Amino acid sequence: MSGLLLRLAGPLQSWGERSAFTPVRETALFPTRSALIGMFAAAQGIARGDTAGLKKYEQVRLTVRVDRPGTLLEDYHTVGGGFPKERTAATSGGSNKDAAVITRRQYLTDAVFVVAVTAPDDLTAQLAAALRRPFWAPYLGRRSCPPDEPFLLRRHVDDPENELLTGVPLTSPELRDGAEQSVAVQFLRERALPDGGPGAAADVIEVNDMPVSFAPHGRAHASRRLYRTVEPVHRSLAGPQKSLLTRLIDYAHAEEPA
Repeated sequence: MSGLLLRLAGPLQSWGERSAFTPVRETALFPTRSALIGMFAAAQGIARGDTAGLKKYEQVRLTVRVDRPGTLLEDYHTVGGGFPKERTAATSGGSNKDAAVITRRQYLTDAVFVVAVTAPDDLTAQLAAALRRPFWAPYLGRRSCPPDEPFLLRRHVDDPENELLTGVPLTSPELRDGAEQSVAVQFLRERALPDGGPGAAADVIEVNDMPVSFAPHGRAHASRRLYRTVEPVHRSLAGPQKSLLTRLIDYAHAEEPA
């Protein structure tokens, strides 16, 4: 097993937890497994209706480091107003609504997450190649939310979960001189930490974001368990925030061949 590292940052992100269309399109407060697996499948050119193609992603384990949780934003949308009836939004009965559809969509603004993707070595290599040259471009939950660079931080890491604690530069508030030697950071893990380790005490949450099918008219998800912890990260990873972008680029390029 090995893995890769992704940094999910941008002006807007939106991680839907529900496949059904509702008047308020909510966002989860962290990247969902459904969205990340969908990102991998899209990068590899796997079509939405290819349920069998999703099986290999069951081997993938995801760990999310919450560098900056962001701020919730709700945006007002209308769809289909001012058009003849036949050009307005369709109904399930085969007709048209003959009016604008009003929705509100939630986003996270200025959020930053770093994701450790752990998988068998061959799948890690496939995902890294696809994310570097994707068939369909990745986005942060919605097509209107492109990721910042650097996006793919490392294409191969022996222990990507440990790298979140020891290697990846941290987006955080500026630290004062003389502060503690560690920074408390939230993690979301798919497996519990061993008893007695730093951050081993966890909040256990259930989320319904395990993708079963991405078919346009048959989306389905199952539930999974997440372990939410707060763990110490050495303050050296935070460093001066004014040099964060430079440090991220240097970190991403450090594995490039000479």
